[in-house]
Amino acid sequence: MKVVVCIKRVPDTETHIRISETGTDIDTRGVKYIISPYDEFAIEAGLRVKENMEGGEVSLLTVGASEAQETLRNGLAMGADKATLLRADSYMDGLGTAKALAVELKNSNAQLILFGVKAAGSDQQQVGPMVATLLDLPCVTGVSSFKFGDTVVICRREIEGRVEVVEADLPAVLTITKGEYEPRYASLKGIMAAKRKPLEEREASFNQSGIRIEKLSQPPTRGAGRILEDGPDAVPELVRLLREEANAL
Repeated sequence: MKVVVCIKRVPDTETHIRISETGTDIDTRGVKYIISPYDEFAIEAGLRVKENMEGGEVSLLTVGASEAQETLRNGLAMGADKATLLRADSYMDGLGTAKALAVELKNSNAQLILFGVKAAGSDQQQVGPMVATLLDLPCVTGVSSFKFGDTVVICRREIEGRVEVVEADLPAVLTITKGEYEPRYASLKGIMAAKRKPLEEREASFNQSGIRIEKLSQPPTRGAGRILEDGPDAVPELVRLLREEANAL
């Protein structure tokens, strides 16, 4: 089975983010970049498909600047077979990214296309379903585990208080969330092997964004807390503050 895992290079989730002098981007000095954590779940899911079926191929695909090569190498060190970087040096919104990926995936003959459920950098949960729509493929989102039937993939989705089972025809697009696929650590052997695995870089066929960032700003400083009296007598004042000052009611 041919599996393609689409990943994204994002700042480390523990990085302190600063806004650049232009006000339209983050200051990248000293920022460590990683594979988006949910995308690591997707890589792990793809590797297990390959292992359980005793064959096949796991490819990585990303859209980004040339620096994303390092991110792809990290995925190759986990066990993926090859990687492709679609170079787009300017900012790409979700739809622009999806269109660039869809052009590449259209003739890939992939039976399974995996995404993380969302990217840590944008938290939008858009690109996977957009790619599925552009390719006219079934899509199941928020998948915690899956297995295969004859020509279908059977997915488990954890919803509030329940587990939902969804069956989709192959080929299909799945977005993977935290669940069964805890990412493996790259071994020393895997890290050394990753240096020799094929990594292709070329210009993205689609490199346009419908969104332009005009300004970034830090969240407003949170005001000092207020302590009210204990007991039922404090309720009217609490309700008033929530309604008139916090605008929460």
